[in-house]
Amino acid sequence: MNDAVHEARRLVEAYLEASMIPDPVKARTFVAPDVRITFTGGRRFSDPGESSGFNAKRYGWVKKRFERTDVVARATADEAIVYNIGALYGEWLDGTPFDGNRYVDRFVVSRGKIVRMDVWNDSAEILLARAGLSEDGHEAVPAARPPRGEAA
Repeated sequence: MNDAVHEARRLVEAYLEASMIPDPVKARTFVAPDVRITFTGGRRFSDPGESSGFNAKRYGWVKKRFERTDVVARATADEAIVYNIGALYGEWLDGTPFDGNRYVDRFVVSRGKIVRMDVWNDSAEILLARAGLSEDGHEAVPAARPPRGEAA
């Protein structure tokens, strides 16, 4: 593994760890001043504090369980594309716990800073299913179901 790959992976995971605390001040140290963050649905942010604020309106708390962090081949110090894949777990604002909410985060790292982050996850589908608005109901969205032993 070359140094660019190792550094890009380390940077992304350190950023995500800070974001999960949430500690937007620490998270900010890993991003470029002109970072572009785009969440599912096209919501755009230019600072880790903005995305933490958005999450606070959706989740009581939320964490990421990393499945893997992959750096695309031919990464250099000038540009490395990094994917972090896993599952979100936590509580919705009403206190209902959740787990298994799939996510994919794509990062562009340049010269030791994150310059772009794109986020995709199942939260919107889960919220639709919980509200009874999913075409297929709860069964089609496993992460929308309450954990075992809990009532819906």
